[in-house]
Amino acid sequence: MVIIRSFVIILIAFLFALDAANAQEKPFVLGVTEQLQSKELSEKRTINIYLPDGYDTAKTKRYPVIYLLDGSADEDFIHVVGVVQFLTMIEAMPKTIVVGIANVDRRRDFTFPTTIDSDKRDYPTTGGSAKFMSFLGNELVPYIDGKYRTNDVKTVIGQSLGGLVATEVLLKYSTLFSQYIIVSPSLWWDAESLLHKAPALLKVQKQTHATVYVSVGTEGKQMEGDAQELVTMLKVQGYSVLYAPLPDEDHLTILHNAVYKALMMLNSKK
Repeated sequence: MVIIRSFVIILIAFLFALDAANAQEKPFVLGVTEQLQSKELSEKRTINIYLPDGYDTAKTKRYPVIYLLDGSADEDFIHVVGVVQFLTMIEAMPKTIVVGIANVDRRRDFTFPTTIDSDKRDYPTTGGSAKFMSFLGNELVPYIDGKYRTNDVKTVIGQSLGGLVATEVLLKYSTLFSQYIIVSPSLWWDAESLLHKAPALLKVQKQTHATVYVSVGTEGKQMEGDAQELVTMLKVQGYSVLYAPLPDEDHLTILHNAVYKALMMLNSKK
């Protein structure tokens, strides 16, 4: 009986301790996830949203917004939010909303139609960037502006194929964003046709005050040369361009460091 009684006492103490530990646990919340039904894309899209510290209490304050391509939770959303949170903590940039656009088919959304057979073979769903850009301009940006307290500072971040479509937005709808962070853009797509069209596209753009940050690592002669050519053309047309090659980085490692440097440089101008 003594042994049984002791066991019961120990079990009860353990259960009380477990309840106490569980009572102290709570989820670590980084942001919210929303589902947005897109008419432009004829599908439902997942949007991950980070709201800066104090957003809920600063009822009259309005915030810049970063639109992050490749913004799924298992892609770039978490670590880009980490960069933004750190830079706001050290007051190197203003508190900012981050909108991560989760991918459904990035090869479809981030590319325009190609004439190259190998592109068509490797990217069988290619060619949907026009619809994706309409989704950005006609649906997502108005939705975020309508639901959250935003200001006029809007930034888009894109790398690789995301950098390709970010460049296409810049060349065709430059006023959609006020800041462009273009990292390792895949301007080789369709035999560099977007680069070839860039001078003519830039000439018909409305006057813009957009600032463009471009970065590329050690990623081969074509990708490095294309990035430099884009920078040159933008400067000729009077754009404010920040060019920051990162030779110690490659295509897989560049994004985190490039975004950090981009946000530092863009905000040092203010």
